[in-house]
Amino acid sequence: MKLIHKILSPFLFSIATTAFAAPATLYYNGDILTMEGDSPKYVEAVLVKDDKIAYVGDMKGALAEAGTNANMHDLKGHTLLPGFIDTWGHFALIAQDTFGVNVAYFSKNPPQNKSQFFEKLKTEGRPFNGWIVGTGYSEALLSDGAITLAELDQAFPNTPVLIENISTLTGMVNSAGLKKLGITPATKAVNGFIPVDPKTGKLTGDLIGMPYLTAVAKAVGKYSQDLTFESYRKTEKLYLSNGFTTAQSYEASVADIRNMRLAVDRGVVKVDLIALPTFDIVDELLKTNPNYQFGVYSKGDRGFKVAGIQVPTDGAPQLRLAYFTKPYLDTTGFSKDWRGFAYYPQSLIDKYVKLAYEKNIQYFGYSNGDAGIDMTLAAIDKVVKETGISDDRRTVIAHSFFVRDDQLESYKKNKIMAVMMPNGTWLYGDVYPKVLGAERANNLSPLKSVHEKGVVTALHNDTPSSGPNVLFSIWGAVNRQTASGNTLGPEQRVDPYLALKGFTSNAAYQYKEEGKKGTITTGKLADLVELNQNPLKVNPKDIKDISVVRTIKAGVALYTN
Repeated sequence: MKLIHKILSPFLFSIATTAFAAPATLYYNGDILTMEGDSPKYVEAVLVKDDKIAYVGDMKGALAEAGTNANMHDLKGHTLLPGFIDTWGHFALIAQDTFGVNVAYFSKNPPQNKSQFFEKLKTEGRPFNGWIVGTGYSEALLSDGAITLAELDQAFPNTPVLIENISTLTGMVNSAGLKKLGITPATKAVNGFIPVDPKTGKLTGDLIGMPYLTAVAKAVGKYSQDLTFESYRKTEKLYLSNGFTTAQSYEASVADIRNMRLAVDRGVVKVDLIALPTFDIVDELLKTNPNYQFGVYSKGDRGFKVAGIQVPTDGAPQLRLAYFTKPYLDTTGFSKDWRGFAYYPQSLIDKYVKLAYEKNIQYFGYSNGDAGIDMTLAAIDKVVKETGISDDRRTVIAHSFFVRDDQLESYKKNKIMAVMMPNGTWLYGDVYPKVLGAERANNLSPLKSVHEKGVVTALHNDTPSSGPNVLFSIWGAVNRQTASGNTLGPEQRVDPYLALKGFTSNAAYQYKEEGKKGTITTGKLADLVELNQNPLKVNPKDIKDISVVRTIKAGVALYTN
């Protein structure tokens, strides 16, 4: 009997596997854009078996490979692409924002003026931890200008209210909120500003930098794991509805890392989730485990992973916090030759670049102004010379907003990726000429120059610092249109295919996942997105109006519009 069992077991297992395996799915009758290579390549059909791409090519070959009982998915002229990959985003912060009211330009029925703004807060706001929180506020997008403390107090005289600016670096609280936080005109700001009206000596309600981040932490407070997971589900839905199959959460805390790993392991979150902690959190991880694994997924080729180490040098240019080599054109409220400032001394940047290179941890710099970029470049150049390590580490400088042409030579030499945010042109393109001058403003996110220098670039939305819509970002990179309809730096426009690479093949390359994701290639994960139109074939001005029809993660459709 034992001999018969040994002979029959493999046979029975084979039958069982065949019987219970999910049928293959064949995609056809649309523009199937593989994103392989430097120019567009289309195929007739794609076959998905289980979680992988099993065949890419002509229809005849796909049918032969599919066999019987395959699901036939007629694209009906739609466009199929690799699933979008988030290269720089705030998954955990977006989740936290679900406890407040989204008043951003990408919200449902976004407010156009102050009256609509307050109405939205009042009708949709539900006190959380005793506060009403509004997220994604942008004064530039309200027709009647910035909200004042007096107006906020009039609308909410008793309930503490926190308004989070879309930059995620500054915000406003009403008087009830200031009182609850214990902030007075005498409160000293650390690593930021608590503005006081110079005429009256009274607080304006604005909080910038660390005072603002501290206020957010106090207002939101702590909440249960069940509530955390519920916020993750809502956030994942947002990502999937915009075609993302991989999400990132930078500035992840130890608690974020623990919760996100658990959410993925329990199947609460089904997209791949990548955490990117700052240097101080990395110190904690290494202190607990000197051999902590970075860049390794929890489930083989998918799941959760901690990508590397993030080190910022400076802040937002629209708030005049970015660090420049030359003064801002408009220094109102700052010193005469205000150039912004560095978050940390050069020695700290040097320390963590060295740590990253010596321990083979992927380094993610975060630099905005050209002086901030100089700091990151100097640290990388120094460690390469000292250690002789010159292999491709997929080192990143995120934002790289105002990178100079001469700095791009260093990017190329030291194999540094520029990960840029095209939405910044639309959001702040009307602000930069005023605060920086036309020449620097036109060089915002110079994607064309970066590409021509041979530097690999990926794109990001930095949500919730801008909207999650990939097609809107592609539109921004292609058109470089500002919110007022002007064109900023037309010489830096790129074609739609290059922009798409920034969310697909180049994005996969950033995470060292080009062998698993980023293109429609046989053997790769079946991470796909179906669009109702082809971004390469519509009028460039209409790219932002393209919508996601379906998002497929590892062969399973997780979102259908």
